Amino acid sequence: MTHLLDNIFWHALSGPQAHFAVGTGMARRYAPGFSPIVGFANPGQPDFDALAPYCEPGERFYCDGWSGPVPDGWRIALESTMFKMIWDAPMPEVDEASDAVPLGPAHVAQAVELAILTNPGPFGPRTIELGEYFGYFDGPRLMAMAGERSCAPGLREISGVCTHPDYQGRGLARRLMTRLIRREMQRGETPFLHVMSRNSTARGMYERMGFRNYRESVVRVVTLDRG
Repeated sequence: MTHLLDNIFWHALSGPQAHFAVGTGMARRYAPGFSPIVGFANPGQPDFDALAPYCEPGERFYCDGWSGPVPDGWRIALESTMFKMIWDAPMPEVDEASDAVPLGPAHVAQAVELAILTNPGPFGPRTIELGEYFGYFDGPRLMAMAGERSCAPGLREISGVCTHPDYQGRGLARRLMTRLIRREMQRGETPFLHVMSRNSTARGMYERMGFRNYRESVVRVVTLDRG
C-alpha cells in the first residue's frame, strides 16, 4: 500500500501547504524564499516541463525519490540517498525545552546564518513560516534550533535541526526535538524526518529517541540550465 511518506513533498505542496507553493497539477515547488524543494504527482516520471515555468535558471532544487534520466535543460548538481524516518514510540513524558524561544520574523537572519553554517538541509528565509520553530540563544547568538517543514494529513515533518559548533554536545537539538514531538502528537500528528544516509551519528540519535527507518530513497539537487 502506498504511504503518504512515499511522496510526501507532493502531498504537502498540493495539499495542506498549497498556499506556500506554486506550480501545476503535475509539478509544484515551495514558493521563492521557502525551502527549495519540488514535488511531482508522479515521482517516477517527473514532469519537469510543467515545473520549468516556475523556476529561474541556476536555482537549485531538492528532488526526492527520482532516479531516472535527466531531462533536457536540467542538470544534476548533487545525488545522494537519505532515510525517511517515522516516530515509533510513546509520546515523550516531559517537554525538555519548555524554556526554548519560539522563532519568528525577528529571528530570520539568525536562523538563516545558523543553517548556512551547519547545513541541516534546504532552508530559506521564509522556511520558519512552514510550522513551529524553536531555538536556544546565548545573547544574540542562536545556539540551536529545530522546527517543522512539510506536512500531510496526520503527518508533520521535523526539520532544520542544527546546533552551532561552539555549543554541540549539550543535547540542545534533542531537547528541541522532544518539544516538537510532544506538540505534534498532542495535535494527533505523527512526527517524521529526513536524514542523509551518510549521517550515521544523527540517524543513531534519532533511532535512540524513538524514530525508525521507513525507507531509504534517492535525493537529487537539480538545476534548470535553460532560460
